[in-house]
Amino acid sequence: MTIPASIFKAYDVRALYPSELNEVGARAIGRAFVAYLGAARIAVSRDMRVSSPSIAAAFIEGALEQGADVVDYGMCATDMLYFGVVRDGLDGGAQITASHNPGEYNGIKMVRKEAFPLSGDAGIGEIRDMVVNDRIPAPTRPAGRRVSVDLLDDYVAKVMSFIDPSVIKPFNVVLDAGSGMAGLVAPRLFAQLPCRTTRLCFEIDGRFPNHEANPLIEENRADITARVIEEKADIGIAWDGDADRCFFIDGQGEFIAGDFVTALLAEAALSKSPGEKVIYDVRASYAVKDTVAKYDGTALMNRVGHAFIKRRMREENAIFGGEVTGHYYFRDFSYADNGFIPALLILELMSRRNLTLAQLLEPLRAKYFISGEINTRVSDVSVVPQRLADLAERYKDGHTYTMDGFSAEFPDWHFNVRGSNTEPLLRLNLEALTPELMAQKRDEVLAVIRK
Repeated sequence: MTIPASIFKAYDVRALYPSELNEVGARAIGRAFVAYLGAARIAVSRDMRVSSPSIAAAFIEGALEQGADVVDYGMCATDMLYFGVVRDGLDGGAQITASHNPGEYNGIKMVRKEAFPLSGDAGIGEIRDMVVNDRIPAPTRPAGRRVSVDLLDDYVAKVMSFIDPSVIKPFNVVLDAGSGMAGLVAPRLFAQLPCRTTRLCFEIDGRFPNHEANPLIEENRADITARVIEEKADIGIAWDGDADRCFFIDGQGEFIAGDFVTALLAEAALSKSPGEKVIYDVRASYAVKDTVAKYDGTALMNRVGHAFIKRRMREENAIFGGEVTGHYYFRDFSYADNGFIPALLILELMSRRNLTLAQLLEPLRAKYFISGEINTRVSDVSVVPQRLADLAERYKDGHTYTMDGFSAEFPDWHFNVRGSNTEPLLRLNLEALTPELMAQKRDEVLAVIRK
């Protein structure tokens, strides 16, 4: 089988199974991963997809053949792999997952020591070239050995260490595991909390019989939204397939933008440790930097992408980092993202403030009016630089910067437009101080993008 170079993305391997990625490709990638790292011991884990057991087995076979010992963590959430790589002092790790993609997809997320991610800029490109060009170096060590290790108990204890469970109030909570890996972890966490829970899609099933495990898409939130309203719940929490991201719905059934969740989590972190640094991405609402300032913290803007956020967090020793897409990073979790710590911290913040989620959000919703991410498909990726140049010319009277795409700031509104890493898309995020100005400027910027 010819392994297409296109399956190697900016942050992971992601492809259709078996037409683009199958066991032959997984075995080759396992070999190349070990060769690239020069690894002696790595971890491998997998999500619940139907193809994940055989893809994981093939990746492990390749890694062993290349001379690495493999710690097999079995079926795990992605952030459990990060935890295991750090806890066990391993040279790297790979999670077999396609995250939030539909069931016919699979993929591989890869990290090096200390759970620092490989990316297109560092690691994935080199592995791609080895595999696609059939240039994987010959093994320099005898075949490795495989051992199986269970992470769940230690992982749950680590996540619970971020809160004081005794302060949590007996909230009415609706949970949607999306048939994914949250169905493994969430029951263990909520068994230690006094919350009354309604649990949707907790049966782990890689065929996703209820809905796709991507809560960013509105139709996938229909069930949890309806149940939150029906149960008069205080909060709804949903996870994506590999459970490294969580998403929130308030008691009125309103989905909470990742910007606002980042602001609340920054408050949760800084109320315990004032004056620390927080990393946020270039798309985010001013709610984030204003909240950080309120707690005497330092808010540092960064380009989008987990590899860039994690690197900056390490450089700055930041306590927390957040992206509007639902990735939330914690210094005390090896600067990695986690899908369960945010859920616990939001419940703890609600408890300490004695407020519902809607009440916590009220000051933010009254002040910051955000467009959400609006995608525009263009004819070809070559169009993207010209559209960004058009925006730079049109809005040159603002405070402009090109940290990631093009951004412009004015006294009462600001925006960012950036190209997709994988598709011919331009992504707009815009915010204004009134809903009317937000709508006006959103349409004005879109007219430049779509001309």
